[in-house]
Amino acid sequence: MDTKFGGKLISAQRFERTEYFILKHLVQRSKEQETKQILEKLAGYSDKHYNFLKNYTHKDAKEDNSLILLFVILARASGLTFCLKFLERREAKAVEIYRDLAKTIPEFKTLVKDEEENEEDILKQIDEDILIYISSVVLGLSDALVELTGALAGFTLAMQNNRMIGSAGLITGIAAALSMSSSEYLSTKSEKNPSKNPVRAAIYTGITYILTVILLITPYFISKNYLLSLSITLVVAALIIVIFSFYTSVTQNTSFIKRFGENILMSFGIAAVSFLIGYLVRTFLHIQI
Repeated sequence: MDTKFGGKLISAQRFERTEYFILKHLVQRSKEQETKQILEKLAGYSDKHYNFLKNYTHKDAKEDNSLILLFVILARASGLTFCLKFLERREAKAVEIYRDLAKTIPEFKTLVKDEEENEEDILKQIDEDILIYISSVVLGLSDALVELTGALAGFTLAMQNNRMIGSAGLITGIAAALSMSSSEYLSTKSEKNPSKNPVRAAIYTGITYILTVILLITPYFISKNYLLSLSITLVVAALIIVIFSFYTSVTQNTSFIKRFGENILMSFGIAAVSFLIGYLVRTFLHIQI
């Protein structure tokens, strides 16, 4: 075998070993028997690939315990499907090595097939609640970001009083959350989708909306400077957009850059327009608070 692949194969072998232990940890934490079987099958592929590579490297590879801990935490915080799909993304480099070697060593085609077909088919069988209702979560989050960042920007310059801005944002946010929840309930009910419960869809939308509202208005109840509060709120909004754009790009196999760009432009664009409206309202209506 070409020596230039030696180091890369050792790295791939170590990752397969690490992936095996990650999946074994996830098996222990899973409650559903069907999910356990799927994870066991995935772990079987990793173990098979590890031993296959060992026949070429003639070396043992130790698992990366820090990476195992990271993925166990990820699974707890963001769901099993996100964890598994993110794991597969990390293995893309190993697949490229297998694909290159398959051109001269036919046996490596088996590894490529496992990574590109079999594991993807297994992943599709894992049916998580959060993925079924992801559209409801997206609705609550994106609507809260767009509406509340805009409203807070407008309130900030119109009122210039942190306590009043925060209170107005809270009232606006709760009212909008209730409105969006009821709209999502009616929308889901009219779709007649057997896999989605209208009540649960409404709850996901409402809870996501309210949590976003709390994160965005908190700076106004902590700081006394309204411009500083607005700046912190915009930073928080940007962080939320980064995290959620990354999550949806992984779980839905979409472009992170495109998703992030759309969300940030919409939220901050509306915030800028609202800030201008707040300035005009304060100037021409002579509001003094």
